Amino acid sequence: MMRIRSGLAKAVSALATALAVVLVVSGCSAGGPATVALPALPTAKLPSSTVKDLTSAVTDAMAASGSSGAIVGVWAPWSGSWVDGLGTTSPGGKTPVSTDMTFRASTITRPMTCDVLMSLAAQGTVQLDDSVTRYVGGMPKLKDVTLEDLCDGTSGIGSYGAQLRASWLSNPDREWNPEELVSYGLGKMKDDVTPGLAWSDSDAGYVLLGIALERATGKTLSSLVSQYVTSPLGLHATALPGDIPGAPVVGASTALGGYYTPKDAKGALDCKKPTDITDLSASIGSADSGVVSDIDDVGTYVRALASGALVHDKKRFVNGLPVYKGAPSWFTAGGGAIMAGPLVGQYGEIPGYLTAAFSDPVSGLTVAVVLNNSTTGATTALYLAWELAAIASKAAPAKGEKTPASGMPWTPETYHQAIAARAICK
Repeated sequence: MMRIRSGLAKAVSALATALAVVLVVSGCSAGGPATVALPALPTAKLPSSTVKDLTSAVTDAMAASGSSGAIVGVWAPWSGSWVDGLGTTSPGGKTPVSTDMTFRASTITRPMTCDVLMSLAAQGTVQLDDSVTRYVGGMPKLKDVTLEDLCDGTSGIGSYGAQLRASWLSNPDREWNPEELVSYGLGKMKDDVTPGLAWSDSDAGYVLLGIALERATGKTLSSLVSQYVTSPLGLHATALPGDIPGAPVVGASTALGGYYTPKDAKGALDCKKPTDITDLSASIGSADSGVVSDIDDVGTYVRALASGALVHDKKRFVNGLPVYKGAPSWFTAGGGAIMAGPLVGQYGEIPGYLTAAFSDPVSGLTVAVVLNNSTTGATTALYLAWELAAIASKAAPAKGEKTPASGMPWTPETYHQAIAARAICK
């Protein structure tokens, strides 16, 4: 199906070409992509007035979501940066949040899984138009679904998250079989779906893609993510952990506590008794949302994603499709990512955490944030990231720099109000 090439895609293609000059080693090896070096981040701090507005946005979102803590990173190359931990690691606790704490990165995992797919396709190990049934048997219904469809979110397979969330909260130690998770998504798949025509949010689709990549290579998805994503980018605080339940840590890192707000006997949210769900099996997310990371690594990753510095596929974000019927023309999805105005990134939720990260491939503006209560849902993180981007896009330039001419197709106030409307504990 032919789709319209967007202005954003043109910008991504142009910048990806320019970024080729900063590759530390050119080409690819049999062991995976060469080490990639992104342009240096600003060392100066953002203006105090900008930091004040950013801080206010995050603290208000914490209050609305019932979060005790947040970690945020904002990088504006023409002006400066702000990376901070706000609040405490637990409700009513005394341990302050620090910026090196790790957390569940949720659906930021999706584009990483697609990075692996595209890298393997570039090496000839798989083809993007391979049917998934070539690698995963017993699914004749999916004979027309390609690996690329799974990455793009156009397979028509449904999602399992809404069906299983209650089970995850009540039994966080359970280790889930990925085939079982996929089966729940297949149960939501309509019989008359034509793959490739429309985007839909399918966690099961990404889990299935992960299974296919493991079978195509004989390697675990964790090792593939390390080989093709985290190692080339030097993401030392990022990994896809195994299924054994535990806190979201990488090596000797300290985890940001994760919580949700339960309901009382009458079905109302009990805001005074948030439940700790820091320890959880990453098997609930797998190739869709299983990755653990810290804020600096997430910021680095989303910059590489948006700019095309890691995967040199000029068409990756060309075929963006509406996120929902009637969505603004600037809000599309494809290639495992979400495109919003000039930004490329991803957002999502997993029990205990709301995350979002976006980057502008032209200006380099990058925002990343995590909130440690998942009750209000992923949209809260999305709106907060958009609010932060709108604020930072107007940051005063440092000496000798210029503020980019283009901004966001929304105002900070729009999404500040939208977050307030989602508040669970008013």
